[in-house]
Amino acid sequence: MTKYLISFPSEAMVLTDEEFPIVVAESHAVIEETKAAGVYVFGGGIEERVDPVLVSADGSVTTETYPGVEIKGGFTVLELPTREDAIEWARKIAVACRCSQELREFGYDPQS
Repeated sequence: MTKYLISFPSEAMVLTDEEFPIVVAESHAVIEETKAAGVYVFGGGIEERVDPVLVSADGSVTTETYPGVEIKGGFTVLELPTREDAIEWARKIAVACRCSQELREFGYDPQS
């Protein structure tokens, strides 16, 4: 089976204060559904209040990041038999979160 990353940038989720608890409940329900289906691997969101750092091969740490790369928002990793299954789960998450989801496939590495 293949692992898929379903994600969205934090700017994509535009909600009112009234909508927020509803979206939280609905998105958690979809995650519970993925767990019940046995396809859930991991999910969460990038903690945006903590700045990223760049750790170099020599062990030095700087407050830089790669130019042009900004990673933030929410994500879910699922392990699924087909891309079509991944698209269907991404659709369910998009409905629950009220925003489009990006779908990416992890490359297979037999050592991981």
